[in-house]
Amino acid sequence: MDQVTSSDLSAGTPLSGLPDGVATAELFASGEASAVELLDEAIARADRMNPQINAIIGRLDDSAHQTAERLDAARGTSEPRASLAGVPFLTKDLTCTTDGQPYHAGNAALKEAGHVASSTAHLATMFAELGLVNFGRTNTPEFGLTITTEPLAYGPTANPWNTGHSTGGSSGGSAAAVAAGIVPIAHANDGGGSIRVPAANCGLFGLKPNRGRVSLGPDSGDGWAGFSVDGVVSRSVRDSARVLDGISRPWPGDPYWAPPPSGTFSDAAGREPASLRVGLCAHSDWGPVDPECAQAVHGAGELLESLGHHVDYSAPNELFHEEFFEHFRTIVAVCNVTSLAGYEAALGRQMSRADTEGDTWALMQIGREISGAQYIAAVEWCHAWTRRLAGWWADYDVLMSPIMAEPPPRLGELRNPETGRGRLNDLLQFTPQFNVTGQPAMSVPLHWTADDLPVGVQFVGSHASEEMLLSLAGQIEQAAPWAARTPAVWAGSG
Repeated sequence: MDQVTSSDLSAGTPLSGLPDGVATAELFASGEASAVELLDEAIARADRMNPQINAIIGRLDDSAHQTAERLDAARGTSEPRASLAGVPFLTKDLTCTTDGQPYHAGNAALKEAGHVASSTAHLATMFAELGLVNFGRTNTPEFGLTITTEPLAYGPTANPWNTGHSTGGSSGGSAAAVAAGIVPIAHANDGGGSIRVPAANCGLFGLKPNRGRVSLGPDSGDGWAGFSVDGVVSRSVRDSARVLDGISRPWPGDPYWAPPPSGTFSDAAGREPASLRVGLCAHSDWGPVDPECAQAVHGAGELLESLGHHVDYSAPNELFHEEFFEHFRTIVAVCNVTSLAGYEAALGRQMSRADTEGDTWALMQIGREISGAQYIAAVEWCHAWTRRLAGWWADYDVLMSPIMAEPPPRLGELRNPETGRGRLNDLLQFTPQFNVTGQPAMSVPLHWTADDLPVGVQFVGSHASEEMLLSLAGQIEQAAPWAARTPAVWAGSG
């Protein structure tokens, strides 16, 4: 590869000493720390840090203590699946429900009604079987519909790197909590970039798994016609890999199925990848790309070449198809009308304009005007476009691009009623394509601006290629470690 520039891949400030999830689980397993002690330390960090960032919007301390006490009583006899036993954890207040616990999805009407979940998601059960100790719910934009976490119901979540800037969304509360060191891992989900964007904005690792890898059962078969998938954000690659090992179990009747890995995802994260064919794309046909974001990708390409991979300037021909967002919006709008009907049933009344934010209500109105034939036509267009895009991966293993077209925006920019929609279009140019295709994609923290704002780089694999992506991420993490670089709002600083 030629004509690339270097990116600052240095580690930065000294290590804080806060362990990742795997190391925390080892402390518990060895008896060096009890689950209750680990939980109490995380609660103390939350009490100290959360007022500065507003990442956690609901606490579950009592039920978490009960879980920790059970783990302590059963230490040494835990199920083999409990490979993260004792690790404090947080769940995003979107989709991952537990029967009887508060569930508001960033919506003020559900919050005011004191709405609680009426069922437990398979994902919540799998998190519990991993031994994760969930002690809170994290902030999310209303119904997860945008890439900044500033809901009217709970107020904005601030970026720990600079509290005047956005964390991204819709998993911004989870990303802020992990970036600030409150917990090492937190639940996230991704329907248009909502794992990858917050990971990029907050200097974290975030893998969007393949469609069908993580079940939405038992209540849902898919989200947004298969665009949405659950996962986590983490500070280390091995944490995300270990969680994925634990949550990759289907629910009977799931409409999508991802082929099982050849081994474990954890093993893959510790294994050197083969020499890979990488396509580099640092531009967009939809709009300009900030030089910082382009530099991040070029520098990552230079790093990959030094690791023995072959890097070319290449991307799928239709990556920036002019009709893409028309069909994407059609599907999301209709699916959210259906979701709203479910919330109305839970509230026992119809919801009005006063019950939602303006952008949400406008999207619902669009969805109500779309016919069934128009919806099916949009789905068929996405399917055909996915098949055309897939051919590029016959010649390449990985596509590398920015996550966003600009560094993290300031809080308020995407919420401005006059300019917010345009700013959203400026930023969201690289992630939703791979929700439509269903391919796995990850954000890796490889660049910081002169103002110390993180900029993530996206790596996209072919279908069901999480093992390869995790191997590559583990190799990058060893070559250009990021764990030592910590934000201004950081729990390990005193």
